[in-house]
Amino acid sequence: MDNTNTNRNDRNDRVDNNPANRDPLSGSPGAHPVGTGLGAAGGGAAGAAIGSMAGPIGTAVGAVVGAVAGGLGGKAAGEAVNPTVEDAYWAESHKTRPYAANTTYDTYRPAYRYGWENASRAPGRRFDEVEPTLARDWDRVQDRGNLSWDRAKDAVRDAWDRVSDGRPNRP
Repeated sequence: MDNTNTNRNDRNDRVDNNPANRDPLSGSPGAHPVGTGLGAAGGGAAGAAIGSMAGPIGTAVGAVVGAVAGGLGGKAAGEAVNPTVEDAYWAESHKTRPYAANTTYDTYRPAYRYGWENASRAPGRRFDEVEPTLARDWDRVQDRGNLSWDRAKDAVRDAWDRVSDGRPNRP
């Protein structure tokens, strides 16, 4: 029996039902309405300005199209990566990783955070493409403990892969 869909649904249920994934104001899962609203307002204003070159009808159409696109962009930005979810996932999962044998989660926490944060800033990019830059900048990471890049790299890659688009292990 193929449990892929069952496992994916179980992960989605855990994410949707986790209080950390809910909007603190509305209590609903997903993006904060302020981010979505700001995206819609900004997109609407930009669309209206561009559409006004085509006259009053162009202004109205531009405002609607811009608002929809901006709202979707604001929603996507709000849902991109939830650091609370990632931290909880890696706190539980790090012990299954071969590089983390006989270590505590706190040892690798900075590397996981560095991976998910940088992956969310570079959508569509593969780890191997940006690894030289990540390695170069690792020494500038605050609170990285005593992890050298050679020790941190596998954890950074794991977190990068988890939050990157199109990966099978995304929650």
